[in-house]
Amino acid sequence: MTARPHPRPLPLGPRAAAALTLVTLIGIAAFGWPLLAGGRSGLSHSQDAPWLFAALLPLLVAVVVATIADQGMDSKAVAMLGVLAAVGAALRPLGAGTAGLEPMFFLMVLSGRVLGPGFGFVLGSVTMFASALLTGGVGPWMPFQMLALGWFSLGAGLLPGPARIRGRAELWMLAAYGFVGSFAYGTVMNLQGWVLLQGMGQGISFHPGDPVPANLARFLAYCLATSVGWDLGRAVLTVVLTLALGTTLLKALRRATRKAAFDVPICFDMR
Repeated sequence: MTARPHPRPLPLGPRAAAALTLVTLIGIAAFGWPLLAGGRSGLSHSQDAPWLFAALLPLLVAVVVATIADQGMDSKAVAMLGVLAAVGAALRPLGAGTAGLEPMFFLMVLSGRVLGPGFGFVLGSVTMFASALLTGGVGPWMPFQMLALGWFSLGAGLLPGPARIRGRAELWMLAAYGFVGSFAYGTVMNLQGWVLLQGMGQGISFHPGDPVPANLARFLAYCLATSVGWDLGRAVLTVVLTLALGTTLLKALRRATRKAAFDVPICFDMR
């Protein structure tokens, strides 16, 4: 009796990798530029933000297009992307707005693990976009949420040992990543909103033009004062759902990936 072949994640071609690197660098700059702006530059004002958000959207689309162009995603992968994004978008309203509970995060962890970092980034971004349309959460924060969730899912695809770490060990590794990644997601999103909020108090407000270490210290105080509870709710729910449903969903995703055979070229037998 031969063992079933381990389904390989979708490949990340050179154009997709280049597009992903570019959007990541732009994303890092988008989140962090106010820390480096001068106090009189005006770059930290909220009215300047929509121009930056508008520049991010085409870059996110470019990652999807480049991934398809590199044949890392065929029609079967696009279909699976649509199904998973729809499920993730439907999960979000079940908990969003209640103590930070967002059940779609565990699905991003499992999908990124099985299908790879490139697919994971695209899935995270598309899922957040779809959920924003579904819940009416469209606003200047949406592209940043797409970036942050894309990075969250990408990280799951970069975890070590997909062919060696299985069973409970894999499940606990994914749960641990989901816990840490949930806090990382919340922290990154805090950075986007924090620079637009001023007058909250000397100890936690953003001060344009101040040294970066001083502003980062205030940012840490801001996170501890305002969002630890929300991030903890997201993290705990992600761990619970991963441990409770992870084994079943990992098997289902791997079975679907194996049957779809994304990495097998189509051949016609003329005999």
